[in-house]
Amino acid sequence: MSRIFKQLGLSVALLAIGAGTGVWANRYLNHLGTTKEKTTLNPPMLPVAVSKNSATDNSINTTTENLNFIAQAVKKVGPAVVRIDAARQVEINLPEGFQHPFFKRFFREQIPIPQNRIERGTGSGFILNQDGVIVTNAHVVEGAEVVNVVLKNGQTHEGKVLGTDTLTDVAVVKIEAENLPTVTLGRADTLIPGQWAIAIGNPLGLDNTVTVGIISALGRSSSEVGVPDKRVRFIQTDAAINPGNSGGPLLNARGEVIGINTAIRADAEGLGFAIPIETAQRISQQLYIKGKADHPYLGIQMITLNPERQEALKQNNDFGFPITETKGVLIIRVIPNSPAEKSGFKAGDIILKVGGKPVKNALEVQDKVELSEIGEMLEVEVNRNQKIQVIQVRPGEIPLEKLK
Repeated sequence: MSRIFKQLGLSVALLAIGAGTGVWANRYLNHLGTTKEKTTLNPPMLPVAVSKNSATDNSINTTTENLNFIAQAVKKVGPAVVRIDAARQVEINLPEGFQHPFFKRFFREQIPIPQNRIERGTGSGFILNQDGVIVTNAHVVEGAEVVNVVLKNGQTHEGKVLGTDTLTDVAVVKIEAENLPTVTLGRADTLIPGQWAIAIGNPLGLDNTVTVGIISALGRSSSEVGVPDKRVRFIQTDAAINPGNSGGPLLNARGEVIGINTAIRADAEGLGFAIPIETAQRISQQLYIKGKADHPYLGIQMITLNPERQEALKQNNDFGFPITETKGVLIIRVIPNSPAEKSGFKAGDIILKVGGKPVKNALEVQDKVELSEIGEMLEVEVNRNQKIQVIQVRPGEIPLEKLK
C-alpha cells in the first residue's frame, strides 16, 4: 500500500510539473502571438549605466536558473520607464473671408467661432541618468515646451523639453529630481536577427505594458520603412509597438536598452521599429548640451547603380551625361550653392570612398556623411570620366527647409 501511495505521489508531482510548464508555455505563446547590448562611441557626456558584457557576450541565458528572463529584464528596467503626457496648442485657421471684423461679429452672435484647441498625447520615455534626464521620441513632445512626466511609482514631475530632432525622432526631457532609477545601455550594432526583443511602454496610457518578440531585421532604411524624411537605420521587431509605446525602450534578453521604440507607421500591423541606441545616444548628447543636433550636409542627390538600373537610366537618360558604370554611387544632381557644388562635385561623378572607406551604396554614403563633422574636411574619392579624383569638402549644416 505504501508503494502504491509513493507511485501515486510521484505521478501527481510529474503531472503538476508538466501542467505548470504547459500553462507557462501556453501563456507565453499566447502573449507573444497576440501582442505581436556599453557602446563603441566616445564616452557619453551624460552619466549613464552601460553593460560590461554586451560588447562580447551575444548569448541568451535562458537556463533553468533564468527561465523567466523576460520578467527579470522588466523588473530591472521597468522603474526607469516613464509616461509622458504632452499638450500642444493647435491653431485653427478660419477661411480668409471670415477674418473680416463684420463676419467675426456676426458669426460670433449666431454660432461660436472655433478657437485654438489644445491637443493632448501620451507617449513613453526612459530615464538616462539619476538627475532626471529622459530620452523619448521627438514626435511625442513635438510642439510642447513643458510636459508632465509620470514615474512608475505614480509621482508626477513637470518636464522641460531640452531639445528635439525631427530627422532622427529623438528628444530629451529634463525633470528636477534626484536618485532616480536608470536604464543600462546595450549595443545595437552587435544584434543578430532572431534575438529576443522586449518592449516596454504605455500604449493607450496603460503604464509599463510589456510586449515580447524577436529582432526581425536590422538596418532598415528610412525609405524602406516609409518615412524618407528621417535619417535612421531602424531595428525591425515583431514585438508590438503601438501609439503610447513611442519613446519607450527596446531591450535585449539581459534587460539592456538597444533602441527607442517608435510607432512611426500607424499601419504597421505585426511590425515594430526602433531607433538604434547608438544613434539615440549620439543625438541625445547633442540635444542635452546645446539643444539641437548636427546633421552634416553635402548637397547631392545620388543613386546606387546596378546593371538593371544602369540600363534603365541609359534608355531614359535625361541627365546630360553618359552612364557607363554598372556599380557604385552615381551623383545625379548637385544642389546649387551647396558644399558639394563649392567643392567641385559634378553630376555624373561616381562616389567610390568617403573618408577613406569604400562605399557600396547611397545609404553608406549618407551614413558616413552623417558621422562627419560640420566644417571639418572630408575626403571623397570619385570616378569622373574613368579618372580617379579625390575631392575635399567641408560638410555644412543641413538647411532648415530640409527639416520640414
